Amino acid sequence: MMKWVLVAIIAGANTVGDLLNTAGMKRIGAVQDLGARSFLRVCIGIARSPMVLGGIAALAVGFFAVLSLLSIASVSFAIPATATSYLLETLLAKYILREDVSGRRWAAAGLVAVGVALLRR
Repeated sequence: MMKWVLVAIIAGANTVGDLLNTAGMKRIGAVQDLGARSFLRVCIGIARSPMVLGGIAALAVGFFAVLSLLSIASVSFAIPATATSYLLETLLAKYILREDVSGRRWAAAGLVAVGVALLRR
């Protein structure tokens, strides 16, 4: 039971983290080049962005939950089970970030969900 609680925490934290980072970075703007000025501009933008900082915090929660999961489950269970976040991220990318999600991407996310379901015992 604890394994699945940790999987849910990981999937939720990773999904929230990735969505916040995406939204925050879109507000900061595209990286124009890899020069020092551009890099500094992006770093300052990240430091001032509550969305990106929140995303980093959420991903940190997910990371520590992965460590906890790996202490009680095998890696062959842990990593595939946490792929649930791919399905959640696809759904939220479509409906919150308003991204265009093709049928092929929906199919791929669905296959991941089927794979996670096969892990249940």
